[in-house]
Amino acid sequence: MSFLTLVIALVFVAIPLVLSKTLNLGLERDTIVATVRSIVQLLAVGYLLQFVFDSESILYIVLMIVLMIGAATENARKKGSSIPGITWKLIVTFLFVQVLTQAILLSLNIIPATAQYIIPISGMVIGNSMVLGILFLNRFTAEVASRHDETELILSLGGTPKQAVHRPLVTSIKASIIPTIEAQKTIGLVQLPGMMSGQIIAGADPVQAVMFQLLILFLLLTTAVITSIMLGYFSYPTLFNNRMQFIKKQHNRGA
Repeated sequence: MSFLTLVIALVFVAIPLVLSKTLNLGLERDTIVATVRSIVQLLAVGYLLQFVFDSESILYIVLMIVLMIGAATENARKKGSSIPGITWKLIVTFLFVQVLTQAILLSLNIIPATAQYIIPISGMVIGNSMVLGILFLNRFTAEVASRHDETELILSLGGTPKQAVHRPLVTSIKASIIPTIEAQKTIGLVQLPGMMSGQIIAGADPVQAVMFQLLILFLLLTTAVITSIMLGYFSYPTLFNNRMQFIKKQHNRGA
């Protein structure tokens, strides 16, 4: 695909711009900013990845993964700013998911230990973990706020903090995981995943592309479950003080 072809493809950006302007939706600025940022960021990453792939340096691979975790943490922590220490909670969660998945993939020889495989898969794992983290934090903070009286009642009757937030915690974990499970139920019927489609367009055997996509789907399922559970059990204790009292007003900070 050439740069000229890419420029021509901007017609798909022009269509929503025209519709937004015509219907007074006010989305023109955000659409333009999103388009420019995506072009700049992806091209920059493309050239950077080319350099890393050519060098095959472990140091550059690690630095790329650290950059991904840092960006994911910065984006997700804003959604959980009411939870004390959310920054390190996110870092530990993303790092654990990354180390676990890569350890399994590499130790079982599922993928070769090269930058060409490690970095793209790491990006998908960390990116999915970030999205799941945001979904969980949004739902959990909302559930805790709406069930404030229920939490206080359970504590007043002698319940532990874990018992007091059990329902909000479980509800939030399930709510953040369900989209991943539901998406996998219709994969291949409703949509063809991006990675599989990309491999087929690039000339790969369709069956091999499907098998590789299944590997990614299995990875994302593990990512979803571990991310939500870890964040949940990291977060709920910070809602209570040392006397097991519910902290009504959380500080608006992420670290």
